[in-house]
Amino acid sequence: MLTDIVAGAAGNEAANRYGRFMELREAILERLALVRDPELGASIVDLGMVGEVSVDQGVARVAVALTTAACPLRGPIERDVRDAVLGIDGISEVLIDLGVMDPGAKASLMKTARRLAQARAPLTSIPRDAPVIMVASGKGGVGKSSVAANLAVALARLGRHVGVLDADIWGFSLARLLDITGEVQVRGKKMVPLERDVDPGRVSLLSMGHLADERSALMWRGLVVQKAVAQFIEDADWSGIDVMVVDTPPGTGDIVMTLARLLPHMGQIVVTTPSRAAQEVAARSADFASRSNIRLLGVVENMSGFACECGRQHSPLGVGGGEDLARDLGSELLARIPLRADLVGGGDDGQPVALSEGEEGVFRGLARRILDLAPGLAPVGCTARLLDALETAVTHAATYSTP
Repeated sequence: MLTDIVAGAAGNEAANRYGRFMELREAILERLALVRDPELGASIVDLGMVGEVSVDQGVARVAVALTTAACPLRGPIERDVRDAVLGIDGISEVLIDLGVMDPGAKASLMKTARRLAQARAPLTSIPRDAPVIMVASGKGGVGKSSVAANLAVALARLGRHVGVLDADIWGFSLARLLDITGEVQVRGKKMVPLERDVDPGRVSLLSMGHLADERSALMWRGLVVQKAVAQFIEDADWSGIDVMVVDTPPGTGDIVMTLARLLPHMGQIVVTTPSRAAQEVAARSADFASRSNIRLLGVVENMSGFACECGRQHSPLGVGGGEDLARDLGSELLARIPLRADLVGGGDDGQPVALSEGEEGVFRGLARRILDLAPGLAPVGCTARLLDALETAVTHAATYSTP
């Protein structure tokens, strides 16, 4: 009997110790969830940086994996972790085991960081049911801005009010291509896009071409450019538009990353020429879309050849690059745009060819296809975000509440 009592007491003590250990471990994880990576602005727990956590006689041991051994934020992260854990009753010392993420964990961290940043995207005046279409390219000189301008006009000719954001801050050209010029006005602290009627619709444009001399170079670094893009989105009155077309600079740099953060429900079309070199570079834009949780709508092949007066077809830039790219990406070729003198001349004169196209015109067809693909792209509006936030808060409270 005495043996049973002693064994029972020992068992209870072990169970109590285990219960206390689990209680402290949960408290540590809760505190660590409040520690943010200074650069990414997200919880180190959500980012997957926290590994094994243990407690023994008041000494907590926490494993933290950094993205690189030479991380310049190593000190602040270590300090914040120690301060957070030491604030827990019953913890007298904190030992931090700093490690380095493997490539798979690092890729997962960056994907999570982008997703969390997009979830925190600011509310804008863009209507919640207005799809946002990013026109992108891997390299310059493929006619991306011309495609964006003509797509916007073609959408307007289908009766839409089209907002156009010229996000190519250094290489802005849409004010000229669309012949929408003048000074931007401010109404209620919001910039008002300049407009052009395109019967039966309308095109509203914001571009650096409205704020700077077209021949003057903008000597701006990345942070200034990112701020300019953010202002075009957050500090502009886009209310009333049915769809937005965003012309981006070539490549996958600061501007397109800022757009992905501020407009998380964009769809992307990739513009390429038929050449193999352009196709390979364009694939990087598609890879950017994938890594940034942006839906790839398809590929547009520009400068795909022409028919001369003799009736023969000429393809000076190659054949099939757009189709090959679309197949490689598991997407579709949305349009094949031929080399046309009137396409160039229309851009120079501010009279896009889409203004005079018939029902079977290539840009009219592209616009109709975009509208077919667009319903799933509608960004989350104010009410939906509020409901999402409430649901998250309720779920969080239920998870951490005690009976």
